[in-house]
Amino acid sequence: MSGPSQVKDLEIPDVKGGGRAVLIDYLASGARPESDWKIGTEHEKFGFRTDDLRPPTFDGERGIEALLKGLVQFGWAPVEENGRVIALTRDQASVSLEPAGQLELSGAPLATLHDTCVEAATHLREVRTVAEPMGLGFLGMGFQPKWRREDMPWMPKGRYKIMRDYMPKVGQLGLDMMTRTSTVQVNLDVLDEADMVKKFRVSLALQPIATALFADSPFLEGRPNGYLSYRSHIWTDTDPDRTGLLDFVFEDGFGYERYVDYLLDVPMYFVYRDGRYIDASGQSFRDFMDGRLPAYPDQRPTLKDWADHSTTAFPEVRLKKYLEMRGADSGPWNRICALSAFWVGLLYDAEALDAAWDLVLDFTPEERHALRDGVPRHGFQLPFRDGKVLELARRALEISAHGLKRRGRLNGNGADESIYLEPLMEFVAMGKSPAERKLELFHGEWDGNVDRVFREFAY
Repeated sequence: MSGPSQVKDLEIPDVKGGGRAVLIDYLASGARPESDWKIGTEHEKFGFRTDDLRPPTFDGERGIEALLKGLVQFGWAPVEENGRVIALTRDQASVSLEPAGQLELSGAPLATLHDTCVEAATHLREVRTVAEPMGLGFLGMGFQPKWRREDMPWMPKGRYKIMRDYMPKVGQLGLDMMTRTSTVQVNLDVLDEADMVKKFRVSLALQPIATALFADSPFLEGRPNGYLSYRSHIWTDTDPDRTGLLDFVFEDGFGYERYVDYLLDVPMYFVYRDGRYIDASGQSFRDFMDGRLPAYPDQRPTLKDWADHSTTAFPEVRLKKYLEMRGADSGPWNRICALSAFWVGLLYDAEALDAAWDLVLDFTPEERHALRDGVPRHGFQLPFRDGKVLELARRALEISAHGLKRRGRLNGNGADESIYLEPLMEFVAMGKSPAERKLELFHGEWDGNVDRVFREFAY
């Protein structure tokens, strides 16, 4: 696992000059021996003003930029764009902003889940130290439960302006994805191309199971929305060119080369040069490689441009130099740890990976899509073959727990990493997702008032 991008500014040759091979080698260069495998956890969260529950703007004494500047006291270095602080870095970690000011921690590559949980807890404590005197709080859920799209602020980042203009051209819900969703993700390493392929297939097939386990976005503008993971549903109407289950991953011959071809077919958003974003939305990276990009004619891309472009594809699992799991709603601290634990247990132990592959290897394309399309609404109760998704989730958790136990990474109290699966075990034992628990509260003691979620579930 690499930390924040440190890509050399090497110009990519055109296709005839071997440019495609350079891109394949770039992806493959992330492979590393098992002894060097790390865990990189990312999570997003919604800020809110504690007096009126509105999302904070970027500017002002109670704004997001002021919060970022306040975090500098903990050793974070500010990152500026056009003279404004829009991110922070510390060692190999970063704090950044999603389009409406959702605060994201992109964690450092760490050796154990115990380290991951300490990192997340430390970050949340630092944020709380700065936010509380400002009258700000933070909430982990998959979708903004109260405010309308037009109520959400926009952060002054050039990349987001380009995406904001482009999204309505390709889908109905892309602006909601940008402004009203939050997620938790984990980045995991691979040994070689064969290992990448197996992990990619297992994690794609099981991504709907993660969606069911972490489903926590049942509200839209203060009312139930008919979904358990509305965040996951939003991705089905965001941009078909860059989202989805990537059926080609399961085809014979899949590897780095095929993924490069997929990325080359994903329309571009931008070119970043000299501190500014050049709008290249909808244009072709292949044309860029040939020096024929309309937005930036007679110029060729660098590997940094390729690394940037690879972040503009949003499939359920994303390949960079590592694999990124993208199917879960954000949640409280213990589910940040649990998401990484679930996937580490499945993918970082050879016996568990084999068992997980046995679980999914005979899924048909139609079944994979039925899971992807049905879980956001029905969660654990979605029928699957002779049972329900709940049984799949229970089996996947068992495999993960055994994998974590075999890893044998103990904390100071002698506990292995499987302890971080406990919240998920509880959901499966009850047969209810976090979203269903919140819906019960909404219809019960909350008396239909979604404002209670900000008080009772804030960090």
